[in-house]
Amino acid sequence: MKRSLNFANKQPILYLVATPIGNLKEVSFRTIEVLSSVDLIVCEDTRVTARLLNKYKIEKPLLYMEKHNEVALSKKIINEIIQNGKNVAYVSDAGYPCISDPGQILVETALTNDINVSTISGPSAFLNALVASGLDSSRFYFHGFLEVKEKSKINELRELFKRKETLIFYEAPHRLLKTLETLNKVFGARKACIARELTKKHEEYIRGNLDELVTMENLPTKGEFVILVEGYNDEMQPQLDGETIRLMVNQMMEMGVSTKDAIKQVAKTTKLNKNYIYKIYHTN
Repeated sequence: MKRSLNFANKQPILYLVATPIGNLKEVSFRTIEVLSSVDLIVCEDTRVTARLLNKYKIEKPLLYMEKHNEVALSKKIINEIIQNGKNVAYVSDAGYPCISDPGQILVETALTNDINVSTISGPSAFLNALVASGLDSSRFYFHGFLEVKEKSKINELRELFKRKETLIFYEAPHRLLKTLETLNKVFGARKACIARELTKKHEEYIRGNLDELVTMENLPTKGEFVILVEGYNDEMQPQLDGETIRLMVNQMMEMGVSTKDAIKQVAKTTKLNKNYIYKIYHTN
């Protein structure tokens, strides 16, 4: 067990600084103070961070860190900079570092080397979306980005089917419709909300159920998207089409299970009738 009193001494600190998710005016006095005081700012994209710093007339050296160089660079930042008495801030392009963004390896490396880590509060896309969505905000589960491949995505969502919390996902514009279709395929007509361009001029919330969202005209194709889906209740049953059911049976068979046992297992997982699964599987 380790106990860290971040400000009880003059030891150097790694600051994790949340940055605006769109509107650059969403910066606290403390954010400006910390970014102005550190010796180095590590960032996901120097161009994005430079725009923020320029607005508030902050001049600091920037160091680019992304997923592909995070391991090596984290060691360098800790060993050659922070352990030499320098304070460092890490910022991602928008929102909180480490939330569907790099930063976790840097934090782990810092803590392993007994470096104090402190978070500077700020904007969060999924929290903004949640509290304005109209869905239950008392309990929620943040999942982030789903797998890109359809088969893997369906498996992920099947695991989440019985979670009672509001489910929160991030998605890229070009995958939005496909992901909504998959959500509808697995979850059925649950209540849902799409939030995009949060804090920006074209901020938009689209509220409805998944059936409505997948069939809406002029579905937006630009912006950063948060998708929220209502959690499970005891009246809900899996909404799986024939293609998905056959995929699930085939997945079980690929693991060496017989067709009979695979159908039995899928019926147990989905709580659907075994004979119904058999009929669907053997129907072209």
